[in-house]
Amino acid sequence: MNILIFIIILGVLIFVHELGHFVVAVRNGIKADEFGFGFPPRIFGFVRDEKTGKFKFVFGNKKIESANTIYSINWIPLGGFVKIKGENGEGEDEKDSFAGKSAWIRIKVLSAGVLMNFLLAWFLFFVIFAIGAPESISDDANVVSAKVQVSQVLENTPAMEMGLKVGDEISRLCVVGGSGCISIKKVVQVQDFVSANKGGEILMEIKRGTETLKLQGTPRLEYPADQGSLGISLARTAMVKYPWYQSITKGFMAVVDFVMMILGALFALVKMIFVKSSAPLDISGPVGIAIITKQVAALGLVYVLQFVAILSINLGIINALPFPALDGGRIFFILIEKIKGSPVSKHFEQLAHTAGFLLLIILMIVVTFRDIANLGFFEKIMNFF
Repeated sequence: MNILIFIIILGVLIFVHELGHFVVAVRNGIKADEFGFGFPPRIFGFVRDEKTGKFKFVFGNKKIESANTIYSINWIPLGGFVKIKGENGEGEDEKDSFAGKSAWIRIKVLSAGVLMNFLLAWFLFFVIFAIGAPESISDDANVVSAKVQVSQVLENTPAMEMGLKVGDEISRLCVVGGSGCISIKKVVQVQDFVSANKGGEILMEIKRGTETLKLQGTPRLEYPADQGSLGISLARTAMVKYPWYQSITKGFMAVVDFVMMILGALFALVKMIFVKSSAPLDISGPVGIAIITKQVAALGLVYVLQFVAILSINLGIINALPFPALDGGRIFFILIEKIKGSPVSKHFEQLAHTAGFLLLIILMIVVTFRDIANLGFFEKIMNFF
């Protein structure tokens, strides 16, 4: 089920991105040779017959010659793709070619994928706020459905050793070997209980998705001032719904907030690279995202939708970067063309995009290798032999 959820999430993000390119290209008179759901090999395709106007189906990878767009369903369900006529610079003298269009139209087509990712995130946040989203509230708020959740788990702390995770709901606390437990409704209750039992073993009953777990640990007597005895941060939350018209506004503002947050993190990363000549590889590849998907799925639908929205914003921002092989890189070459008054050498641009693509593939391999290593996969193999 978790693998299926991961495939659906990845598929939706890529499909929506490619759909943006397809719609804007066609609306601006550019021929789309093929628009596919999933990646080849093809299961079947259908295309409108030029004479009769009816759709005809073709199964398998049989070549289809048509002046109309081929719509295909493919075997690898990881998103989709669009083949736009002239996207590699051919057909400059043809009206229905991407290469033959003005710089402004080409920029619109290239930026449409990024815009669609932002619109998807906006729609998802709208749904989240409309159906009810968890929000932090104070201990003084008189809310029946309030719960205390873990919002952060620090490294090398009792909380991490206990197995606590972000999103866990603390429902009860007990002293191991003692009598009686207390039900948790406020953050201050957890703080007071942990403070009163430093150095002693405690039992924490938590809810994680549909599971109820009992975790044991010992709050530290000595600890860094910014960590606390257990090494966790807590938040009192409650599900809050908004009218549809407020959800639209709040959804838009959520997208803006996350865009600013991600851009700030990227700026800090670049600054660290140039100032300190180093940067932590704190990114995740497909394996890491799949692991996070499993953790988020256990928390419920709202958390999954929020996770997809944040991923969609990330995908949009990354594609907008002026790096070769990305949409932003292609737009960058068009802007250079406008500034210098003539196109950049096709050979040079193609070489740049190929090099950029190879670098991205290498980065993905490195990150995936690191994600697998973090799972202890290689250690298990060595122990086996």
